Amino acid sequence: MQRLMQVNVQVTEPVYLKDPQATELGRRILEQGVRMIDELGLEAFTFGKLAAELSTAESSIYRYFENKHRLLIYLIGWYWSWREYKLAFDTANIADHRERLGRAIRSITEPVTERGNFAYLDLRALYRIAVSESAKAYMTKGVDTEHREGCFGSFKRICDRLKEHILSVDPAHPFPAMLASNVVDGSMVQRFFAEHLPSLTEKQARAKLSELFVELVFATMNKKNQ
Repeated sequence: MQRLMQVNVQVTEPVYLKDPQATELGRRILEQGVRMIDELGLEAFTFGKLAAELSTAESSIYRYFENKHRLLIYLIGWYWSWREYKLAFDTANIADHRERLGRAIRSITEPVTERGNFAYLDLRALYRIAVSESAKAYMTKGVDTEHREGCFGSFKRICDRLKEHILSVDPAHPFPAMLASNVVDGSMVQRFFAEHLPSLTEKQARAKLSELFVELVFATMNKKNQ
């Protein structure tokens, strides 16, 4: 796990004007941006406030990202890319397909409790942003254009990986993509509900969320085969 916390995560989403990981200022933009979005929320966060915290000109931030929405897509892409690395790590060397599928679901849906050893990103803060803000990355009027540009590649890849694990257990499952995306996105939604809209979920479900998604996935397979 320690090695996983130090992996060099690559973001493939084409949303930046200048690679922020390539310069000191870019890395500070990511570090401070994560902290401020976590504390303020996306709506209250602005590049003007970020520039003030960094003691730099607001225009210097715009050299990296066109707007805060693009920064959010970058950060959510980073998060899902890290989750993809974690998924590969957690399911390596497991021969039994059913056991590997269960491990994959737990890997994707379990909360992040460690800060990580990344020099300029707090993994726990990024996880909180993913729970609270990730839907805002793609539930926009511009989603079709951004999709064609490849802005959601990390999210799609982790869904595809889970779909492959589902099909390894049940090759004839009629809706593996829908099931996979419901697990990946639904785990974020249910954690948000538990924190902010608790009447929409059960309080006791928070600690059992990963196991509940494992049961959900296998129940669809068992139901279909009855």
